[in-house]
Amino acid sequence: MKLAFVVQRYGLDISGGAELHCRWVAEHMARYADVEVLTTRAEDYITWKNRYPAGPQTINGLTVRRFSVVRPRRPERFGRLQEKVLHHEHREKDELRWLDEEGPRSRSLLRYIRRNEAAYDYFIFFSYRYYHSYWGVRTVPRKALLVPTAERDPVIGLRLFKPLFRMPRAFIFNSCEERDMIRTVSRNDDVPGAVVGVGTETPASASAERFRARHGVEGDYLIYIGRVDQNKGCPELFDFFLRYKQDTGSPVKLVMIGGSVLPIPGHPDIRYLGILPEEDKFDALAGARLLVMPSFYESLSMVTLEAWAMGQPVLANARCDVLKGQCLRSNGGLYYGDYREFREALSLLLASAGLREALGRNGLAYYQANYTWQAIENKYLGLLGELEGK
Repeated sequence: MKLAFVVQRYGLDISGGAELHCRWVAEHMARYADVEVLTTRAEDYITWKNRYPAGPQTINGLTVRRFSVVRPRRPERFGRLQEKVLHHEHREKDELRWLDEEGPRSRSLLRYIRRNEAAYDYFIFFSYRYYHSYWGVRTVPRKALLVPTAERDPVIGLRLFKPLFRMPRAFIFNSCEERDMIRTVSRNDDVPGAVVGVGTETPASASAERFRARHGVEGDYLIYIGRVDQNKGCPELFDFFLRYKQDTGSPVKLVMIGGSVLPIPGHPDIRYLGILPEEDKFDALAGARLLVMPSFYESLSMVTLEAWAMGQPVLANARCDVLKGQCLRSNGGLYYGDYREFREALSLLLASAGLREALGRNGLAYYQANYTWQAIENKYLGLLGELEGK
């Protein structure tokens, strides 16, 4: 079987989101099939500017074919179009203009898919909202599997996506909540699909002491790992954390790891460490009292799975139904809907080592049952086997 994984960006230096999800799955599925990756030359998701060389190259043993982006995204124009289609009366042609500006717009990628349809058994498209998935699924619908990575944000309600969600041969969902949301939006219950997600691996050993020594972190700390931006709930996290410090006098610190597009409050107990190597990330997780996940929009949250794989509890934003659902299914974390609930849940977790350990054990068991790589591979193989049998 020959599989093409189609994604907006791809590379060893792209460290999160659907792009990392795609790379991990593609590399694991190469154990069972002939796998190639079709992507653009973009590295930067803000502008999609061509950076990587065009043509095929080999990354971790996989052939990666890169295609040029027609032009970079123009952020100001994109912002105006997005404001119109999300908040004002508009027509479908406005949404198509928004899609073009959302990008990454690569005509050569679509031409390659159209001309080489017969060379692949399935094309696995990642992220429904981008140009390559919208037009790619329409180009090869009978061979298209869509990994939507959809979040409960206003984009899911745009009218151009409703017919798209009825087109693929099958869906590969990240969570039950994502599946239910897409089915509600599009009434596509007749399109087969499976809730799969993505696996993760943890190091054989992680050292909290090594992390503390390298970065000068002392005392108890919460950890946030991910992009520091508005949609991830970081401004609210800063507000809630500083209010908690003022209300309780707690000495607990907040350690933040990841790239930032927001200013970080200048407080001695908020330590922003930027993007760190994987070893440092897992060392930091090992030493934390808990992972805090303030995001409003997630389709799965790989870092939450990593925390549970490390036996760590999670405190999550209940206004993200995916995070709340994962906490309920796993019994591996608590969740909050406002500052009062944040304060009470955090106080409870910090005060009780027994509760943290119990939630961490539950999270680890949930990870082992659903998100080891063997479990993920088996789900992909099961869905592909069902499709081959039809």
